[in-house]
Amino acid sequence: MQGPKAATSMNDELTTFAEEPRLITEPGRAARVAAIVEPVLAGLGYRLVRVRVSGFAGCTVQIMAERPDGTMAIEDCEAASRALSPVLDVADPIEVSYRLEISSPGIDRPLVRRSDFDRYAGHVAQVEMSIPIDGRRRFRGELIGAEGDSVRIRCGDAMPDHAEILLRIDDMMEAKLVLTDALVSKSLRRSKHGDREARRLSNGKHEPRQTKHRNAALEQDQHISQLKGD
Repeated sequence: MQGPKAATSMNDELTTFAEEPRLITEPGRAARVAAIVEPVLAGLGYRLVRVRVSGFAGCTVQIMAERPDGTMAIEDCEAASRALSPVLDVADPIEVSYRLEISSPGIDRPLVRRSDFDRYAGHVAQVEMSIPIDGRRRFRGELIGAEGDSVRIRCGDAMPDHAEILLRIDDMMEAKLVLTDALVSKSLRRSKHGDREARRLSNGKHEPRQTKHRNAALEQDQHISQLKGD
């Protein structure tokens, strides 16, 4: 049984998780959707990662969200969809019929908050800048971590001697992880840890619900979708 101090600490961590702002955001229609869905997701204990509006299969609105551990199971996607669907119906931020898709961040996930760059330090990331640096907009290399309002990357391509470079987060158009064996291994370990934690929290009172094993390498495919509009 958790004591009051442990419960308070956990609540503080969840509050900090929910309140950390996204520093890399989307423009236009996607920004309108983000402003609507972000507080709803926070109320459910999730955090918005990204909104993308595309013309694939007509019009698709993809809302990418995560739990505090960076995952988003199919059950979480279903809960988020049930909460968001009526809110979006009322707000009507998209002028045409569209398919609403709620998904997990996936393994090669976007990096949108300062803590993302620290959490995945040591892994390879790809960054696209809105402002060229020495004639370059795209950078790829090992994440060293966040430093103030910037991120340090050890570049492995087109830079002499694997030089390190500081990139301002505010000047980034997009940043995402690159799929590597090391990243897949990290996701598998995290998935196994989550399964053990779920069994521990059951406290022997009941057996966990049996589900098919979900390979962490397929985490990016955890999503549900539904048609919206006439």
